[in-house]
Amino acid sequence: MAMGGSKGEEKPGGGEDCCYQLGNKDTLVLKTQKKSPPALRIVVFAMTMISGVFICSICMKQLGTDSWSRMVKIEVAEQPCNKSLIPLSEVQFVHYPQPQNYSRKECMCTPVRFFAIISSQRSGSGWFETLLNSHINVSSNGEIFSNKERRNNISSIVKTMDKVYNLDWNSSASKNECTAAVGFKWMLNQGLVANHAGVVDYFNQRGVSTVFLMRRNLLRQMVSQLANNHDRYIKQLNGKHKAHVHTRDEANILARYKPRLNTTTLIWSLKQADDYTRDALENLKSVRHMTMYYEDLIQNRTKLVDVLDFLKVPRRKLVSRHVKIHTKPLSDQIENWDEVYNALNGTQFESFLTADYRI
Repeated sequence: MAMGGSKGEEKPGGGEDCCYQLGNKDTLVLKTQKKSPPALRIVVFAMTMISGVFICSICMKQLGTDSWSRMVKIEVAEQPCNKSLIPLSEVQFVHYPQPQNYSRKECMCTPVRFFAIISSQRSGSGWFETLLNSHINVSSNGEIFSNKERRNNISSIVKTMDKVYNLDWNSSASKNECTAAVGFKWMLNQGLVANHAGVVDYFNQRGVSTVFLMRRNLLRQMVSQLANNHDRYIKQLNGKHKAHVHTRDEANILARYKPRLNTTTLIWSLKQADDYTRDALENLKSVRHMTMYYEDLIQNRTKLVDVLDFLKVPRRKLVSRHVKIHTKPLSDQIENWDEVYNALNGTQFESFLTADYRI
């Protein structure tokens, strides 16, 4: 038998294994680890850093600075706001717009309500809107759909409303303070009736609240419309047409005109106006709304508190520079009053003949 033992007893690794004798019985076997030289590790680390910087620079060039800024803005804008205080029934009507033209900054978590004032010409909507805009947290942007291009179809209507409700609409109604309610004024004949189905869907999906502002006395409304149309062509105030005035002198000048009404078609015209309004409101009744009447606001300004509560904005005093034009009884404002009186007396519109409010 050979003294060195058989080849099958040889351990793998050759000289890589070290044996340490512990007494006469135990032997501790340690396998040394292969380590890369320090210089090689430094080179690998440096190459990794250089590659990372190179890849990032390429990505930045492809995205561009604008895209990168938008990514940063989106990341900041997506920070959650505390919505725990909002009742579940109100969540649908609370919004946190992210304008494209500017950052809301400290107003980012101020909830915003969307609204629309639905009305018809010469129903006091201009005066009503100035009252709302006197509130520091309310922005109503006027008759945005007086422009025909914006109401060509439901697509252009939706595009316009999206811009308003995203706080990207620039107008004199824009506030420096945090906006808590944003909207506009919409006349029934400005594409609203023709596209009512699509508008209702949009309002319900976006959580838009509507204020129906109407006028009970359609005869007074007719007188105001005829007088306004007259001034549109005559331009009685220094060659300028003004639908609304801010001084009593201007109001008195415009009030001098007394229209002559066609009594042959008067009842038909009043009925048509009444039916038109009723049908429109019937088609819009499924949206969240409240109904206000011009006569009620004239007689009782506390009705405005109901509007502020409806829009969920703080109560405060509302003011307007508008001066009412027609303040006299109808008998002093219609040229052929006797004919009009005889035509309406005893009809369903008889109540329009008497003064229904005092200025």
